[in-house]
Amino acid sequence: MQPVKFKPILKQTIWGGNKIAKFKRVEGHDDEQIGESWEISGVKGNESIIANGPYEGKTLPEMVAEMQDRLVGTENYKRFGNDFPLLIKFIDARQALSIQVHPDDEKARQQGMKNGKTEMWYLMDSEPYATLRCGLKQAITPEQYKEMVADTTICDAIAEFPVKADDCFFIPAGRIHSIGKGCFLAEIQQTSDATYRIYDFNRRDKNGNLRELHTRQAAECIDYNVQEDYRTEYVPAKNQGVSLVQCRYFNTAVYDLDEPMTLDYSELDSFVIIIGLKGEATFTDNEGNATTLRGGETMLVPATTKTLNVNGEIKFLETYV
Repeated sequence: MQPVKFKPILKQTIWGGNKIAKFKRVEGHDDEQIGESWEISGVKGNESIIANGPYEGKTLPEMVAEMQDRLVGTENYKRFGNDFPLLIKFIDARQALSIQVHPDDEKARQQGMKNGKTEMWYLMDSEPYATLRCGLKQAITPEQYKEMVADTTICDAIAEFPVKADDCFFIPAGRIHSIGKGCFLAEIQQTSDATYRIYDFNRRDKNGNLRELHTRQAAECIDYNVQEDYRTEYVPAKNQGVSLVQCRYFNTAVYDLDEPMTLDYSELDSFVIIIGLKGEATFTDNEGNATTLRGGETMLVPATTKTLNVNGEIKFLETYV
């Protein structure tokens, strides 16, 4: 079966900007403060709709239920069943998002959720002033954390980074974090809504109310260890895959191609997601199916695919479980 694309799910937010509509070439949405484009989602109530091929018009969960291991891989289907394991987004932050933390699988299930959330960010063409927060920069106890939330000094304990295109951050469950003003990025995460809001800069919603904070729940989830640097360090290279993140939830690499290349998946027991960042190329699978992908588009490659021949000039993320 050929790779499939999906109709984007565009999310208007109070902090959203105007980059996503142009990036994805979606007409009529330029001034709508689109904060997120959900590219591939099996989240209940936000299921992606297939945009091409024989499954056009069906939802991602319907496709998983029908194709099963042929779509996601044998071990993945044993592990996740009909739940698609990854959620892919583009995020454009005109304003800073709230300070958050996500529980791990064990703590999430204790709270009645299916699983926790580990994620990663890959920065695209952000504003010159863009920053984000990731990880603690000083040692604090859970009690000190609660006190700092109460007196609005919690940001003093969190590492803040100026960011630019091609920066990468891995955010395992438990790592405190926040997307800052001016960031434009791709996000790869476990399929989960397990989020605890720590601090929201005392902003009010459209009804004038402060948004709910989850101080107690977050205190139980935070990883209080301090690291020297939370960036993902890697050396960019042309015409080869450069590994960014390897964890039990996803493996991600970045490719920057200006010559033909064959991606070999013959030994991989997983679906593959290709996230277009810049440029355009044709991806031809081992059955001769050709799919054009350009920056701002995302496609899902079934686990039955053995090879993809890439022709064109394109930069993209490749991720699989």
